[in-house]
Amino acid sequence: MIHYAGHEIKVVREVECVVVGGGTSGVTAAYTAANEGIDTLLIEKTIALGGTQTNALVSPMMPTHVQPRGVNRHILDRLEERGVKTDDGTTNCRWFNVETLTSVLDELLEQVGCQVLYDAVVIDVLKDEDTITHLIVQTCAGLVAIQTQTIIDASADAVVARVSGIPTSSGDENGHNQQMTFRFEMGGVDLARVRDYVLGLGETFCQIEDPDFFEIVMVPGKGHVLERLFRDGLATGELTNDDLKYFQGFTQPGKPGVFSFNCPHIPGLTDTTDPFARSEAVRIGRQMMQRLSRFLVRHLPGFESAFLLKEATQLGIRESYRIQGKYVLSETDYANRARFHDAIAKGDWYVDVHRVKGAEALPKKYTAGEYYEIPYRALIVNEVTNVIFAGRHISSTFLMQASLRIQPTLRDVGEATGLAVALALKTKTALNELDGALIRERMEVLQ
Repeated sequence: MIHYAGHEIKVVREVECVVVGGGTSGVTAAYTAANEGIDTLLIEKTIALGGTQTNALVSPMMPTHVQPRGVNRHILDRLEERGVKTDDGTTNCRWFNVETLTSVLDELLEQVGCQVLYDAVVIDVLKDEDTITHLIVQTCAGLVAIQTQTIIDASADAVVARVSGIPTSSGDENGHNQQMTFRFEMGGVDLARVRDYVLGLGETFCQIEDPDFFEIVMVPGKGHVLERLFRDGLATGELTNDDLKYFQGFTQPGKPGVFSFNCPHIPGLTDTTDPFARSEAVRIGRQMMQRLSRFLVRHLPGFESAFLLKEATQLGIRESYRIQGKYVLSETDYANRARFHDAIAKGDWYVDVHRVKGAEALPKKYTAGEYYEIPYRALIVNEVTNVIFAGRHISSTFLMQASLRIQPTLRDVGEATGLAVALALKTKTALNELDGALIRERMEVLQ
């Protein structure tokens, strides 16, 4: 038992490593640490691994010319073994469906002996000077404590950092965060009919030839053929101006007749760190997806028998908090294709900012083969010795975060943190004093 806030709380586990958050980075971090022989516990606030990939329905994985390796390659192989076609033969996207990915991730952690604590939220920490000794966790049994030697904060919202007194930042120069999305899926879609109709109108956006894959899109003023259809919906009052701002849908491999939509984008809300704003985003987004799904059934050929199949169980949050680490990656590093002696991952996605307000000139997109590196120092902080960070909240500027936040990149970051924990424990070295060049060497030999 330990004393916390006037209460005696039971210490329910003592482990070598706790991973906070079972999302894109958290799973690869936990898998790697456990596979290295570290007694690892992963704490996940939902009941499904995968984070935004699965709970926010964020598919496919954004395209990258950085070849998949390590755990990332392992996950793709497992999806293929389960009958999910991950490669469309044209783009560099990697595809999946939520149900299969969730199951694959669960099985991977089980196979390396990593225990998962679902439906649990880290609310506080106990520290001994600059070292975290316990995590305070809210569970169905009430408050419990986990004693640990190391922590990987893969919470995406920098939860451990904020309760530990580690500096964080949020938003752009005006404090505005990237736009939130509330995704949904529709079933009963006649894909061949949708494809014939859209291509028959002369749309050239989707270049994929494989008949199992297709993408539909409408952004006003970009020349997409569906804009006229949506404008008609606006004129009849079936849609609003906000509904028209961004529309995008993808097929789902392994789920015939299903489209997953990267919309609606929630208008007007600039603070993703405000719990009331997130709640308002759910209300607004649900109304928007109802309008969009009804409109598609009435007016888009191929959707005549379609139905709203699923709402995301989590908002699509592109950016909230970011730690202030030993190194802060910036858009200058992007522009310079930065290289680091302690690089643990590569990124090449463009600076993809979904703004609610304002705009600015952004660095140019890379050509195939160009990339920047992410240093180990962007994952560690000065203030706490035994915590490392993996996910969209690693140390970066607002603009740089808009590039590094994609799934393939963050999987590699997560894997690096798992290797770092294993090395730190085996050599009895603090995580924030570890030589990142040693982690680079390990990452370079991954297949």
